[in-house]
Amino acid sequence: MPVSPEHFAAFVVASVILLVIPGPTIIMVITQALAHGRRVALASVIGVGLGDLVATSLSIAGAGALLAASASLFQALKFIGAAYLIWIGYKMWRTPVNIPDMSAADVPTAAGRPAVIFRDSFLITALNPKGILFFVAFVPQFIDPAQPYAPQAAIYVLTFTLLGILNAAMFAFAAAGARQTIRRPRVLKVAMRTGGSLLMMAGLAAALTRRAG
Repeated sequence: MPVSPEHFAAFVVASVILLVIPGPTIIMVITQALAHGRRVALASVIGVGLGDLVATSLSIAGAGALLAASASLFQALKFIGAAYLIWIGYKMWRTPVNIPDMSAADVPTAAGRPAVIFRDSFLITALNPKGILFFVAFVPQFIDPAQPYAPQAAIYVLTFTLLGILNAAMFAFAAAGARQTIRRPRVLKVAMRTGGSLLMMAGLAAALTRRAG
């Protein structure tokens, strides 16, 4: 095995600690699942997983080093990601939660179509330059210089992606289950607007955050 059991165990523990801290992606996953149910929850989880896979693979392929070296590229991608966060937050804030029969689960509105939620979850996760840079700084701590780099990096990328999917699924399906318990459109509307507001604030914070170094 190209990765030592000790390094792999330490990577898993560190990744789990990082992933369970809710960020913009998890906020979106929770609020969309609350508002639209399990089908949307599944779509958002798949989007998060693919976004994590793309972002971490790009970082291993050298995009992270390029972003770390190029202030202008980092700023451009940062503002694109921040603007998208703000736009998604605004859409969530304005989305009406019209559920004629709450006992009929998983009736998505136009804004809650699984394809739309998948796209938004994927882009929010993938268009995060800080995530790419973080992974570049994070993975080398667990790399054994005596072993080939590529197999180790691939294992860590796939492991992080799988853990990210499991983490998002845990939040998403818990929220979808709570939706069936609540059965109150007014509460779901508050949840959507709260999540949308948090995403807009996260976008503003990301736009104002300076690049380290």
